[in-house]
Amino acid sequence: MTPQTAQVIAMAGKGGTGKTTTSALLIKYLVKNNLTPVMAVDADANANLNELLGLEVETTMGEIRDRMKTDTPQGMTKSEFMEMHIAQAIIESKGFDLLVMGQPEGPGCYCMANSILAQVMEGLAKSYRYMLVDNEAGMEHLSRLNLRKIHTLFVVSDPSARGVLTAARIADLTKNLGVEVNNKVLIVNRVPMPVPDALDKHVQEAVGKTDLKFGGYVPASDEIFEAEMSQKSLLELPADTPAVKAAWEVFEKYLD
Repeated sequence: MTPQTAQVIAMAGKGGTGKTTTSALLIKYLVKNNLTPVMAVDADANANLNELLGLEVETTMGEIRDRMKTDTPQGMTKSEFMEMHIAQAIIESKGFDLLVMGQPEGPGCYCMANSILAQVMEGLAKSYRYMLVDNEAGMEHLSRLNLRKIHTLFVVSDPSARGVLTAARIADLTKNLGVEVNNKVLIVNRVPMPVPDALDKHVQEAVGKTDLKFGGYVPASDEIFEAEMSQKSLLELPADTPAVKAAWEVFEKYLD
């Protein structure tokens, strides 16, 4: 995606670490600090970022991609079809917009659709200050969206030795994708306080052996748990919630 106006922030981590929750807290941080407008892209096949933001999804980019193959009317190019319907699929909110990738690709070739999608996202990037991509662990969507330059990659781990090791491996995947990343930042989520010495040892070892920077620990949060269970938007959480404060301290270090 060159030239690129929006600074790209990518979120990665294995399932269950809370990376989508962290994405929601990041959107809250950017909006609160007027670092807008923001385009959020939910690129996880198990899409639920919209739920944490209190938004309803009517159409996903995956559905548009599938419909392009059969529903493009005569007199309209496939590129025009996708561009029009993706524009309609944007969910607008205060300070940020949301697009949902949706289901993974089915059988058959999606090369043309993915190429068109990358071109559309390139055009959208010119209208935003930040583009946040909440990825599945493999981060294949970075390639599909043609995102070759990432300002900050936040890799989220749970508070376990295996989780920290997996986070380090995920960070290494960007090398195989040919993606340029300014900062690779480890966030350890849902941590019991005080931080166990054994966990801190594993984190320091992982950071010492990789190009990951250690962003910080985000404590386990009853407030976030209760908000998610009651299906309330995390944007409504008070700024003095301990987990929110801890996450925001990480964001302040790496975002302009």
